[in-house]
Amino acid sequence: MNVPNDPYETPETHLERLLGRALNSFELPDALVERLDSALAHASSLHSSHHSAQLHRATYRHTYLLADGSSLTLWELVHNSGRDGADHHELYTEESDVRLAASRLHGAAGAFPDPADDGLELEFDMDVLGALMSDPLAASAPLYEPDDSADHARRVLRRAENADRPGREVAARLRGAFAHHIRQVFGRQCNVAGREAGFTLYEHGFLLLDGTEMSVWEVEHTATPDGRHMCEVYEDERTAREAMEHRARVR
Repeated sequence: MNVPNDPYETPETHLERLLGRALNSFELPDALVERLDSALAHASSLHSSHHSAQLHRATYRHTYLLADGSSLTLWELVHNSGRDGADHHELYTEESDVRLAASRLHGAAGAFPDPADDGLELEFDMDVLGALMSDPLAASAPLYEPDDSADHARRVLRRAENADRPGREVAARLRGAFAHHIRQVFGRQCNVAGREAGFTLYEHGFLLLDGTEMSVWEVEHTATPDGRHMCEVYEDERTAREAMEHRARVR
């Protein structure tokens, strides 16, 4: 599932492509589409994603710079929840609307745990998750997905190869994770020791059973002697970025 952003594509062509593939483009206000006709530039970015056996879903943010100096954002939801398994596209003008649409997809696809498994725990989990999704003051908060999050945390920590990776205390806290999100915050190709190497930084955010949030930061890179892919995990973003800078300076 990929929605590439061609840097040479004009805003007009980009908008035409968005509207052409969206199943609900007819729901967009005519006045909004007319405003977008004056767009001078545009940028697209991945906002959130979820991949499981039942569902693949991604949310993209498309921002346009208009001729009057203002900006306008469209939110695109891409998912494979249809019977044919193909990618389907939907467009929204508000982040809260695309978040709600995404949460409905997970319920329809059976991505939430079975209530019969543990009714009391699920009731608490869903109350917390619902508050995060609906609270207008948390409109910029990530969309947490309840999808074997404790196991996801275990796998992230297990593949870390750095000696200063998070220890037992962090691992113990993450056993109480019931929802998570993954966000790419950095990506770059550079020359290290005469070879091209790639660096990517991900935030793995977790919602815990006590209602608190915590993140670990994963660095994926190929700045290794043999060019192989390597994963490192850190407890905070600053340390993760310092590790990337160190790897990029190695000669």
